[in-house]
Amino acid sequence: MSIVTRAGLLLYLSKAGMAEFQEKLRLQHETSMHKELEKLLTTAKGAEQEISKKDFEGFKNLFHRFLQVKGPSVKWDKIHKPPEDLIHPYDKIKAQVLPDSVAASLNKLVVVKLNGGLGTSMGCKGPKSVISVRNENTFLDLTVHQIEHLNKTFNVDVPLVLMNSFNTDEDTKKILQKYTHHRVHIHTFNQSRYPRINKESLLPVAKDLGVHGDHGDAWYPPGHGDIYASFYNSGLLDQLITAGKEYIFVSNIDNLGATVDLFILNHLMTQPKDKRCEFIMEVTDKTRADVKGGTLIQYDDKLRLLEIAQVPKAHVDEFKSVTKFKIFNTNNLWISLAAIKRLHEQNAMDMEIIVNPKTLDGGLNVIQLETAVGAAIKAFDNALGVNVPRSRFLPVKTSSDLLLVMSNLYSLDAGSLTMSKKREFPSTPHVKLGSSFTKVHDFLMRFESIPDMLELDHLTVSGDVTFGKNVSLKGTVIIIANHGDRIDIPAGAVLENKIVSGNLRILDH
Repeated sequence: MSIVTRAGLLLYLSKAGMAEFQEKLRLQHETSMHKELEKLLTTAKGAEQEISKKDFEGFKNLFHRFLQVKGPSVKWDKIHKPPEDLIHPYDKIKAQVLPDSVAASLNKLVVVKLNGGLGTSMGCKGPKSVISVRNENTFLDLTVHQIEHLNKTFNVDVPLVLMNSFNTDEDTKKILQKYTHHRVHIHTFNQSRYPRINKESLLPVAKDLGVHGDHGDAWYPPGHGDIYASFYNSGLLDQLITAGKEYIFVSNIDNLGATVDLFILNHLMTQPKDKRCEFIMEVTDKTRADVKGGTLIQYDDKLRLLEIAQVPKAHVDEFKSVTKFKIFNTNNLWISLAAIKRLHEQNAMDMEIIVNPKTLDGGLNVIQLETAVGAAIKAFDNALGVNVPRSRFLPVKTSSDLLLVMSNLYSLDAGSLTMSKKREFPSTPHVKLGSSFTKVHDFLMRFESIPDMLELDHLTVSGDVTFGKNVSLKGTVIIIANHGDRIDIPAGAVLENKIVSGNLRILDH
């Protein structure tokens, strides 16, 4: 045997040996995980045990796939721009006259809001959906008002479904009692509860199924891609199909632009029978503020969502480019109920796994395995993107966002926010508030009233700054109080293209 051939054989055997070793290691991790999950199940009884069993089946599937993953989930050279006929412009959709049958279409619709998040990032306790955002109305209030207005206007029954998490379910159910006399049928179901995984041992951190007190950080809700399995497992999916419902409109509860759009609904319902659309993703034009947002691509002749986490490091700058990838996912989705049922029963969703590393309070490094709801688009037949106006993407993630939606830039009608007609151009100002404004309570204490922002382009505020009543901000305004200084903007002040810095203190006389 020649030296070259021997070297080749040795390399082959070493590769084969390594592959065999890795397979044994994977099986070992999987077996150990299953044993630990069985132990956890013995700490519960009755309904809790049954729910956890269903959750753990989903987790086992995700963990198995996580152990199998080798390298990036996409090959960069196979990525193509979506064909124009698969991304429909909203202007063309809106140009269609709404038929008299729009009420019949509404009766086939269910609104689903993703309600699993807490308000902790904004300094609030409990579900984020109960933060007041406009005229003492919470995210949840506005959602209920919107759907009630639809139901009354068209004499229809569009139900509201909230996907809660174990973090938000109890508080949300108490709050829902206040809507008993509203003309909206409200349902809830819980997304799954998965165990956080020790990064070193790849075993669950949890010692029992408790989620309160010291046990809380051992568990997590596994991202909104879990909606398909948890909706199905709850029994609510079948219940709604039996009631004649055909589509869900899914969105984040903190996106105040995500209202039921009759034109998109009509477009969905009037597709040819042989090309019945099972999934619409609303996308909007990317700005420099959205460079990390997921985008729609054509991959293996299917529409597919590409997230930044899937992009090879060498191509991240290309992904962020506004010229190559011009649109991003708003997470406003219209999905066929029958298709969800079919795909779940066939185990055919195949959503990419997002590995989210965390460090717990005690310093322990863990990972949580998640999926994104939009990633399933590639599994649905005749999926489309609809390029919608920016106004349908109005998320409130920070106090800077909150300032915008509380201001006179928007008017409120039947639970829906629309840009004021007094604003001369449709774009929203760029607002950046410093750390003194992060918590909602602190934010509210710093404004005697929300400033007039109709003519504002850009606002930056940093440090210890307060605003008096009836302040007007125009053009570009930058206010910076250095450490130890304080700036009080006096009542009635008009700041137009101004930089304010140093120390300006208004004292009571």
